[in-house]
Amino acid sequence: MLSLQRSFGELLVAKGWLSAEQLEQVLVLQKSSGASLEDVLARPGMLPEESLSLALAAHQIGVDFEHVRDIVPQPEALARLPVKFANHFKVLPLRYDGRVLCVAMSDPRDAEVIDGVALVAGCRVNPVMASEKEVLEALRVHYGLGADAVDRMMTGREEQEDRLSVEAIDADGSEASISRFFNQMLLQAHNDRASDIHIESFEDELRIRYRIDGVLRDANAPENLRYFRDILISRIKIMANLNIAEKRLPQDGRIYVQIEGRDMDLRVSFLPTPLGESVVIRILNAVRLYSLEELGFTGQELVWLKNALARPHGIIFVTGPTGSGKTTTLYACLAAVNAESNKIITVEDPVEAQIKGITQVQTNTGIGLTFAATLRSMLRHDPDMLMVGEVRDRETAQITIQSALTGHLVFSTLHTNDAPSSVARLLDMGVEPFLIASAVQTVIAQRLVRRLCPLCRVAVPVSPQIEREFALSKEECQSGIYEARGCKSCRMSGYDGRLAIAEFLMMNDELGGLIMQRASAAELRQLALQRGMKTLRSNGWEKVRAGLTSAQEVLRVIQ
Repeated sequence: MLSLQRSFGELLVAKGWLSAEQLEQVLVLQKSSGASLEDVLARPGMLPEESLSLALAAHQIGVDFEHVRDIVPQPEALARLPVKFANHFKVLPLRYDGRVLCVAMSDPRDAEVIDGVALVAGCRVNPVMASEKEVLEALRVHYGLGADAVDRMMTGREEQEDRLSVEAIDADGSEASISRFFNQMLLQAHNDRASDIHIESFEDELRIRYRIDGVLRDANAPENLRYFRDILISRIKIMANLNIAEKRLPQDGRIYVQIEGRDMDLRVSFLPTPLGESVVIRILNAVRLYSLEELGFTGQELVWLKNALARPHGIIFVTGPTGSGKTTTLYACLAAVNAESNKIITVEDPVEAQIKGITQVQTNTGIGLTFAATLRSMLRHDPDMLMVGEVRDRETAQITIQSALTGHLVFSTLHTNDAPSSVARLLDMGVEPFLIASAVQTVIAQRLVRRLCPLCRVAVPVSPQIEREFALSKEECQSGIYEARGCKSCRMSGYDGRLAIAEFLMMNDELGGLIMQRASAAELRQLALQRGMKTLRSNGWEKVRAGLTSAQEVLRVIQ
C-alpha cells in the first residue's frame, strides 16, 4: 500500500506539483494520521483541488482529465442529452462520433450516473474527469441561463406563437419551474457581482442582461423563455406584493429573498411597453463597503480627503451622474470615521448597505418622511456627523448647510457633472452665497472606470489619438500604457472590478470670495486649477499611467 502511495506521490513530483521534500513530509503525515494520501493532499494549503483531481484521474481511475472551461462542446453532443438530465446528472456532453458520447463529470467511477446518461442519450458513454465547478459553469454557458427550468416547462408542449397564460401556472406545475429559473437568475447575478438585472420584452425574444462593473452583458437566456414571459413577470410581481393584473402603468416594489443561504435585497421596477413589460431588478446588497484606498484614491487626493474627514464640521459633497459611485464613496467615508466616539446618522433613499454602529433612516415620501423632515429630527438626536443621501431642493439644502454651520460634519451628494458646477447648483436652489462659502469645505466630482484585469492586460505604446485626447507631452508618451485583452478569469471582458477617478475642489478664502460674487462655474474652475485642482481627465490619466485602467475606459466615462 505504501509503495502505491509513494508511486502516486512520485507522479506528483514528476508533474511539478510537489517537491521531493514535500512528498516526504506528506508521507510522514499520512502515516502518522492513518488517513489516505489523497485525503492528506486535499487538506487546505497542500495541493490545489484541480491538480489533485488530475493526478487521481491519471493515476488511479485510468481516465482522461479535461479542462472544460477551455472546450466548446459539439452541438450534436449537447443535443444527445436534454438540459434537465445534464443538470440532474451534473455531466457535460463534449463530443459525439455517432456511436459514443464523451461526457465530463466529477466522478467517472459513478456507474449509476453513467448508466443513466447512456439510457437517456441512447448510446455508449465515455466519461472523462473534470472539476464539478467547471462542469456546472459550462452547463450554464452552453445550455443557457436556467435552461433546465425552461425545458421542464416546455416538456409535453408544442411550441406555438401564443404565449402561455398566467392561469396555466398551477395547471401544469410551471410555478415551481419558473421559481427555479428566477432563483438561478438571481444566484448567477450574485456570483457575477451584478448590480442590476434587466428583463426586456421584444417581439421575438425575452432578453435578460446583467449590469456588471457598469456595463450591460447578455445573460444567455434560452430561446424558449419568451413563451413564459408573462409567467415570469407575474411571479416577480407576486413576490413584490404588486398587482399582477395591472400592465398599463409603471409599478415599483421590493423583494427580500434568500438564495442558497445568501440574503438578497431587491428593488424592482416595471415599465409598460407595446411589446410587454420591461423589468429592472436592482440588487441593493450588491453594494459592499470599500476602503478609500480600494476605491482608487491615492496620493494627494487621499491626503485631501483624509484631511477633510478630520475636520469637526462642514459639508463634503460627492457629485456625478447616476451610477458614478457617489453612495459607495460616501459609505467609504462613513466607514473611515465610524468610531465609538462618534454618533453618525444617515437619511437615505434607499438604504443600500447596513453599516454597524451607524443609525440609518430610509425616507418614505408617502407618509411625509422626506429628507428635510428627517433632517430636523436627526438634529435632535445629538449627532456628530450626518449623511444626507441627496440634496434635491432648497429646504433640504438649507437644513444641511445649517447643520454644518452648527458644528456637524455632513456628507451628501449633488447631481452635477463637475466639482465647480456644484456651487451653481446650490445657487439655483436659492441658497445664499455666503452660506455656501461658509459651510462647504470639499466637493468631489467622480466617475467609475473599470479596473484592468491584471492577468491579461497588455502593454502598448501611446497612440497619437490618446496623445491628443489627454494633451500629453512627448515625455509622457515615452512610457507605454496598458490595454484590455480578455481572458477566462475576467469573462473575456479585459476588466475586473472598478475604481474611482475624481477631481477635488478644496474650498479656500479665494474661492469663497468668488462665490460671494456669484462667479460662474468657469471662473471657479480656472482659479481651482491654478491652485492645484486636477480634472477628471488628468486624474484618469494618472490611473492609466499606473496600469490600473485603460485610456479608452477613461474616455468612455468622461467624454
